[in-house]
Amino acid sequence: MCGSCIKIRHEPDTPTTSNMTSPQPIICVLGSLNIDLVYYIPHYPLAGETLTAIQSNVFPGGKGANQAVACAKLSRTRALRDSSVTVMMFGAVGPDAHGKTLLESLESYGVDVSEVARTDTSSEHATTGSAIVMVEKHSGQNRIIFSPGANASLRPSRFAEAFSPRPALLVMQLEIPMDTVLQALKTAKAANVPVLLNPAPAAELPEEAYAGLAHLILNETEISLLAQVSEADLEDISMVKEAVAGLLARGVQTIVVTLGARGAYYACEDGQSGFVPALKVEVVDTTAAGDTFIGMYSTLVVEAVSRSRTFDVEAAVRSSIAVSSITVSRNGAQVSIPWKDELEL
Repeated sequence: MCGSCIKIRHEPDTPTTSNMTSPQPIICVLGSLNIDLVYYIPHYPLAGETLTAIQSNVFPGGKGANQAVACAKLSRTRALRDSSVTVMMFGAVGPDAHGKTLLESLESYGVDVSEVARTDTSSEHATTGSAIVMVEKHSGQNRIIFSPGANASLRPSRFAEAFSPRPALLVMQLEIPMDTVLQALKTAKAANVPVLLNPAPAAELPEEAYAGLAHLILNETEISLLAQVSEADLEDISMVKEAVAGLLARGVQTIVVTLGARGAYYACEDGQSGFVPALKVEVVDTTAAGDTFIGMYSTLVVEAVSRSRTFDVEAAVRSSIAVSSITVSRNGAQVSIPWKDELEL
């Protein structure tokens, strides 16, 4: 699929439901589910400053849920037909209205939510996770404050046994407890299930997390922390390459660094590497752009395996950039991610 050839088709916005059970390869997404309170503002507030928002919205979100929705929408049509993968969400929500909204939203996009737990009303994590998202109107850039809520209830013991049914790919981020991520990573490795890790929000990883990791997708802030280099230094692509080489040496098989308006750099343990430039688009809201990238990339990984084809990293990065470019041209998180039938290939 040539990413530079992807265009938008304009279709009605409301998906229909259908039975999604099929003997398809499975993408399991283990991660956060949040309600996003989004405020579009003229500029970021200074200390002590009160701003009046230009507009506000409430959207289903969370990195885990966004990535699950991206995998689902980009692998099937808006009518939930012609799907190439089954997407399962592993996570937790509270027994509140926000939790119900998140589950209904995921199901409307064709995501299997049977493994999403609902916390008890007496639990210290009884509320659904939430995030305050401030979007600067003129740039489309965002700032996010995250409250874990029920996401913090996901404990390592739940993922000590092999995932069933066995997924073709396990996708994770860091908006759930780190010890839970590490246990799931250990369990997946023992079962020879490839893992895609998106270390966001940025946090240091123990050495054992890198060995045998199939895919590591991260942005400038995240690789700056993991490789111990400044973000200013990463303006030089040679420094990006050096930082990536250091992470590959720890045992990662494939690394992709998203570089915002510049594009993305990828490198693999077999020596493949390259830089793919970004597309020029009018940026409205960058929320879920990275999640869309991961959704497209994950879908292409699994489709390659299911069709017994060699995974083309460069083509996957190119397509993921193109699809993310559609997402940033729209407001919101999950609603901004395009469907498979919005893409002209």
